[in-house]
Amino acid sequence: MEHPYLFFVKLFEMFGSDMAHFAHTYPHVVYTWVAMAILIIFGFLAGKGLSLVPNKLQNFFEIIISGMEEFMVDVAGDESRWLFPLIGTIFLYILTCNLLGLIPGFFPPTASLNTTASCALVVVVFTHIIGVKYHGAAYIKHFLGPVWWMAPLIVVIEIIGHAARILSLSFRLFGNMMGHEIVLSILFGLAGLFLVPLPIMTLGIFVALVQAFVFFLLSIIYFSGAMEHAH
Repeated sequence: MEHPYLFFVKLFEMFGSDMAHFAHTYPHVVYTWVAMAILIIFGFLAGKGLSLVPNKLQNFFEIIISGMEEFMVDVAGDESRWLFPLIGTIFLYILTCNLLGLIPGFFPPTASLNTTASCALVVVVFTHIIGVKYHGAAYIKHFLGPVWWMAPLIVVIEIIGHAARILSLSFRLFGNMMGHEIVLSILFGLAGLFLVPLPIMTLGIFVALVQAFVFFLLSIIYFSGAMEHAH
């Protein structure tokens, strides 16, 4: 879907035809850099001048981070705390990317399948790294099932199931964010005013939060399943 105006794409056009071609071809990459810059800046500001008596920004981030961590521990157990940096980063990154789409002239990187598939691959691959870390070679039992004579069939089903996780994570997020972008583009094209698509944009905040949370929750469940012993 070609957007009528993207601020940073227009900015790249000032640096020559090659940069302009790159920005028009890969707007999700350009706005991924924007999301990364936002997270780095806010992380720097929140971590700057840490004190026992937190300022407003530090207090705000402490509430969000501690709430996310405690939720993860409630779902996956206390031993999952070491996974929080990865899961927390994924959640904040996806949420930031989703919310970018609500700003006129911005493009949500999660409206590109390349972005959502890359996040899904990280989660699924790391799921198996966790499984090997906790169980070693015995992790293969997760793919064999409880009955030995059904193992050949169960292995095929498990492989398909784990591949489907990548499709599920990536297409769910991509479909919702792209659908939101299409609806907004249609409304802007028909109405031409900012206030007319405003209700959909307000609903978009809820969609952005829910989709980031669903990805966050499913990642925790996958990681937790890899840590458990096979039955």
